[in-house]
Amino acid sequence: MDFSQEAGVATPFRPKADDREATLLRLEALAHLMDSAFLIPGINRRVGLDAVVGLVPIIGDVAGMLVASYVVNEARRLGAPRWLVARMMANVVFDGALGIVPIAGDLFDAAFKANRRNVALLRRHLEKTGGLRPNEIEGTAVRIDG
Repeated sequence: MDFSQEAGVATPFRPKADDREATLLRLEALAHLMDSAFLIPGINRRVGLDAVVGLVPIIGDVAGMLVASYVVNEARRLGAPRWLVARMMANVVFDGALGIVPIAGDLFDAAFKANRRNVALLRRHLEKTGGLRPNEIEGTAVRIDG
């Protein structure tokens, strides 16, 4: 048992790498559902529940912002720095503020995809800081014929 910590002093919870990967996969699935789950036939554009729910004035946009805020809160819980959390929150506020405008806001909402942007920002940060294994290998592939 570790008694070196003072009683009543909370330390921030830092999930292990496997937990981070699982959380990030869950956030990516949520972002896909909210921003690009459905294909609109004829124009081949993807939209998600955020754009569909956003058609309901004010309530739909608030609901979309709440889900997007959950993504930001998870980023904070995973140890994202304040500047990254602020940038992600700015994406949410920007998306929500413009989404309130009837019709034009809904079209913007379908195109901006704040959740996918935020999850990509989080993934890039975690990969750069070593908190997560890279999803892609950087470099050039060379074919060697033997």
